[in-house]
Amino acid sequence: MNNNKNHNKHIDFKTCRKNTINSLNEVEHFLNNFKHYFKYFKLYKILK
Repeated sequence: MNNNKNHNKHIDFKTCRKNTINSLNEVEHFLNNFKHYFKYFKLYKILK
């Protein structure tokens, strides 16, 4: 039973690591979109 608990912790760690990487990718994607949006917004203000 004790060995089983250690095994579950290892799986949880892998899952947490995968979720963290996915979250970082989502944040990076959002920031890239935000930079593009901000660039167009600045262009719009200049042209206005």
